[in-house]
Amino acid sequence: MEFITINHWDEELWEKIRPIYQQSFKHGAKPEKILRNMSAKGLCTFHAAMEENEVAAFAITASLEGSSVIIIDYLAVRQEYRRHGLGLELLQYVKEWALSQEAFQRLIIEVECEDKQENKKRILFWQKCGFVLADDYIHHYKWIPEPYQAMWLDLSDQKRTVMKGEDLFKIITAFHKVSFRNTTS
Repeated sequence: MEFITINHWDEELWEKIRPIYQQSFKHGAKPEKILRNMSAKGLCTFHAAMEENEVAAFAITASLEGSSVIIIDYLAVRQEYRRHGLGLELLQYVKEWALSQEAFQRLIIEVECEDKQENKKRILFWQKCGFVLADDYIHHYKWIPEPYQAMWLDLSDQKRTVMKGEDLFKIITAFHKVSFRNTTS
């Protein structure tokens, strides 16, 4: 398995990611034009696990200028590669990439937290990867019916202050605002 990172829009790579993205994120997926906008603004980075020139898994990470956190906006594994540890491997690759950037101290993610088995499994996956639920803060978006919680992971062994969910959602919300701002058709 080869892992790659690209910090610009790559049409050929996107064509390989798109089926996994559409299958994995039927609800809550950003339209492609938003992803292109994010890339044009330098907000996101694409990471992929490649097997024989095909994408087996991908992640899209994001950060705001001057921020010490990286948001994992999306991470998905192609159906036939699931349950073999590839998601963990890709996340470890993303973590090592983030550490190499030197400015970043944490990874953060938002997770759906409705009391559903599928959501519980996702939270358990992230906990298995070392992420911690921030606290009991539940975030409700105006335009999305599902409630969310934030999770975080320190990139180094140095223990930092515990982050509150509300503070993490201030970062996540700021990222969403910049992502959607000035989007053209």
